[in-house]
Amino acid sequence: MIVQCELCPKRCLIKPGQSGECRVRINIDGVLRTVVYGYPCSVHIDPIEKKPLFHFVPGSKILSVATVGCNLHCRNCQNWEISQANPEDSRAMLCPPERLVELTKYYRCPSLAYTYTDPIVYYEYTYDTAKLARGANLRNALVTAGYINEEPWKRLLEYVDAANIDLKGITDDFYRRVCSGTLKPVQEALVVAKESGVLVEVTNLIIPTLNDKPEQIRELSRWVKSNLGSETPLHFSRFFPRYKMRHLPQTSSKALDMAREIAIDEGLDYVYIGNILSEFGENTYCPGCKRLLIERKGYTILQNRLRKGCCPDCGKEIYGVWE
Repeated sequence: MIVQCELCPKRCLIKPGQSGECRVRINIDGVLRTVVYGYPCSVHIDPIEKKPLFHFVPGSKILSVATVGCNLHCRNCQNWEISQANPEDSRAMLCPPERLVELTKYYRCPSLAYTYTDPIVYYEYTYDTAKLARGANLRNALVTAGYINEEPWKRLLEYVDAANIDLKGITDDFYRRVCSGTLKPVQEALVVAKESGVLVEVTNLIIPTLNDKPEQIRELSRWVKSNLGSETPLHFSRFFPRYKMRHLPQTSSKALDMAREIAIDEGLDYVYIGNILSEFGENTYCPGCKRLLIERKGYTILQNRLRKGCCPDCGKEIYGVWE
């Protein structure tokens, strides 16, 4: 019997013994099953700034987990060895939700991140772990492309504290050509996450010749401000030639600086540059008095002047989770 997966907008029709596009959700005897539940291919302790999350408990450690599989097929994917892998061809270890929570506490991490590939495709594993973690007074963060249907998304967000969601481009054509997806579901997922009270940060990877034109960056920045609010942090990230896009050059520092200037000009309060060291682009500044609040170099916090989530100079409340 053919079954239809209703997790993401692709709504794959799956024949017996076959998987959907994500490779990990399989029709077994007419029942749709996930074959990666409790079997991560990667478990690491990262600085939270690596996600990147700059407004969520800066300077803290976060236990990061992933399984193989992804429902998008981005031609530039930096983790393609696991995101585009078949589960039977990959190494994994048994680590059920209870064990993940134990490890997080053992290593004194205040949060878990579901990351590297996409937590949407290992949805049940993410959901059960996040629910257990919330009960153990731990926080949950998603690093995701946001390609998910509204009903399962809202159900998951009940246990999510923060999310960095990719907005890979601002046209449907870009999503179709580069990611094998579509734009609108991602935009809807971003809006729903923000409306649900989740701390949302947005990442846009700037790929030379594909989404680096000033007018594209301006349109994306305007969309973020209009739909998510000027306080929503936006990270412009440097592209490196990977996977099926090895023919393109890496993003120049000039292009990243330009993107940051455009986004600030469009009224966004917190705009960052990633995957490259920057004298100013990694720092957090007060949108009120413009004074330096958090100074960063790479994943390291050099100074944090915030006082109870507010600017010590003008008293303005700064968007984020700080303690």
